[in-house]
Amino acid sequence: MRGRYLGKLAMLALGVLAVVRSDPASAATPIGVSYQPALYWSVPYFIASEKGWWQAMGLQPSFTTFPAGAPQIAAAPSKSWDVGGTGSAPAVLGAARFNILTIGITNDESAANVVMARANEADAIVKTPGSLKGKQILLSTNSTGEYAALASLRKWGSQAGDVQIVNLQQPQIISAFSSGNGALAGVWAPNDYTLEDRMSAKIVCTGKDAGVAVPGTLIVRADYAKSNPDEVARYLAVYLRSIAWERKHRQETIDLMRKFYQQGGVTIPDKYLAEEIDTRPTFTLDEQLKIMARSGGASMVDGWYQKLGDYLKSTGTVTDPPDTKLYITDEYMKKVAADPKLRAFANDE
Repeated sequence: MRGRYLGKLAMLALGVLAVVRSDPASAATPIGVSYQPALYWSVPYFIASEKGWWQAMGLQPSFTTFPAGAPQIAAAPSKSWDVGGTGSAPAVLGAARFNILTIGITNDESAANVVMARANEADAIVKTPGSLKGKQILLSTNSTGEYAALASLRKWGSQAGDVQIVNLQQPQIISAFSSGNGALAGVWAPNDYTLEDRMSAKIVCTGKDAGVAVPGTLIVRADYAKSNPDEVARYLAVYLRSIAWERKHRQETIDLMRKFYQQGGVTIPDKYLAEEIDTRPTFTLDEQLKIMARSGGASMVDGWYQKLGDYLKSTGTVTDPPDTKLYITDEYMKKVAADPKLRAFANDE
């Protein structure tokens, strides 16, 4: 009798152990996620944390943040992060120098990378852009902000050599421009909202106005992806679920954005949070697969990044930009799409 009782206990214990082992939260795989705080495209990471979606996918993220893409990419060789989000210009730089793969698009931020002027000078600059010759433009080099700013200068018939480029991180630009330094400021959202709210600065040109596409990028270290393809797919599924969820829950998204931005030291009126959503298209799983497809030749994404490579070559940052086919891959998006559970999760079904 006692032996039978102990046997039942042993079977029960084994059953409990099996349940624990099958629970994703109990066997979560560590993954290093890098991003820049208080930015629209990094909101999905915060939403996923608030909703418990990392754990649902069996992942345990450790977050590392950077003030801009260049230092983020420079940290890749230390393996302080595995996956992340960054600007498209740093993504190309990362591909050229550190074998960083582009595995998806965070958003289209062509209208969110802007050049700003003081309110009392904006109209004159637009009417007579030649007046900028020799003046300072404050921007972050090797960034989508610089990419949009240089495209804006070209639109006005000028070039980088016609102005003095002052390299500053975005918070420094806000401080310097607010204090009267520089004729123009090259910033990205939500920093433009801060300048508008703080000093009534006006946008004089955007990347979209200048005719350039400015995507944000989902990235992974190539060595990590090779060793951990399933984790990369689950990471994408988490991010994409947040995107799908945002489309169904606008007000709650704004509420979470506000909280996330404030944690990053950015406090702006809700009208700007709504503007972020309205002016920065995001991409669901099926939309990602469509813009990354090469069935008819080069993909739409290939075209965007080819031009970004040309920009980095023009600044001397990269002497020979890599072929987009060598670092842009839809392999991991396809893994998500091919797995019924991952696909349903990514689509918030």
